[in-house]
Amino acid sequence: MPVVPVVPVVPVVPVVLVVPVVSVVGAVAAASVVAAVGAVMPSTVPPDRYRVQRFLSLEAIEKPDGCWWRAGLPILTVVDTRLLKTFAALARTGSFTATAAELHLAQSTVTVQIRTLERELGTRLFDRLPSGALPTSAGRRLLTEAEEVLDAEARLRAVAAAGNGDGADGAVEGPVALGAGESLCASHLPRVIASLRRTHPGIDVHLHPAGSAAAVEGLRTGRLDLVLLLEQDVTDADLVARPIAREPLVYLAAPGHPMAGHEVGWDELAGQSFFVHEQGCSYSDHLVRTLLTLPGPPPRLTRFGSIEAARSCVAAGLGLTLLPRATVERQLADGQLAEVHGPPIPPVPVQLTRHRRRWTSPAARAVADELTRLLSAG
Repeated sequence: MPVVPVVPVVPVVPVVLVVPVVSVVGAVAAASVVAAVGAVMPSTVPPDRYRVQRFLSLEAIEKPDGCWWRAGLPILTVVDTRLLKTFAALARTGSFTATAAELHLAQSTVTVQIRTLERELGTRLFDRLPSGALPTSAGRRLLTEAEEVLDAEARLRAVAAAGNGDGADGAVEGPVALGAGESLCASHLPRVIASLRRTHPGIDVHLHPAGSAAAVEGLRTGRLDLVLLLEQDVTDADLVARPIAREPLVYLAAPGHPMAGHEVGWDELAGQSFFVHEQGCSYSDHLVRTLLTLPGPPPRLTRFGSIEAARSCVAAGLGLTLLPRATVERQLADGQLAEVHGPPIPPVPVQLTRHRRRWTSPAARAVADELTRLLSAG
């Protein structure tokens, strides 16, 4: 069976043993997985018991017992990335049931895969508690390494499928998971996806509506490739963000509301009922924080996970809201909603965001280019 050599300067890609070793992205580091859980080898082994084997210009040292070693660490000869994928999902969800549902597996399969990985690594990765599965200290150390391995595997698969854009027809193909707030999903992204289908029919964009916190978590876990954040600044050191557009905001009321079409200040807004987007939406959170600092009775606030729900309540005359103008252009034109000229709120930047340490596939780069082109044009 083929084994996986180790590269001392780059992460190595663990592959299932039944597949040939591919060196497009280097090897995957089974050694780093073992290092994460603290395995060691004896310090003295007779040199004549080793032989150097070269695979695709990569060197590793093999003992006669068939186990590969490098820098004092054993390299697993069997690392199935499916096990690491299940491990990462369980670490994220904390539930065997939720992991099985997410990966479309039987719960018994998840249990078997986790036990297999624990047996291969020689350590317990989860504490099974009544409240769920909690990663042990070894499990927490392994998680970062496992995510890097899965990222490397995704890179290998994308390069193999798309030829890194250098195939016979130069086509870029592959899936791209894009996260964005509901307002952007509803207003801008349909035309981006439509344009991509014309220019890159081989790219499958999987759209995931999510608030800022959930979107950032998706980047961290590798579930999302790109994210659009409505944030003034993205300060997370693990993320790389650049503003590609600015989204104007507008106060809204029903056409028959006393404030419709009028200029009002914070004091007048403080006594109103507001229907705003869920927590984690930056512009809604900013509005709520400002209202809560005003003197007098606290505002009446109702938060929704759906922009449509907020629009419907406001159109029915139940209160006010603050939304990106692009999400209500049609309702304003049809007379279902009316603008309230409230205190100025600056447009919120649209930040195109990716994870700093994760590889960006050719398909993801193509999606990022199209988002930049269309959203910056307005």
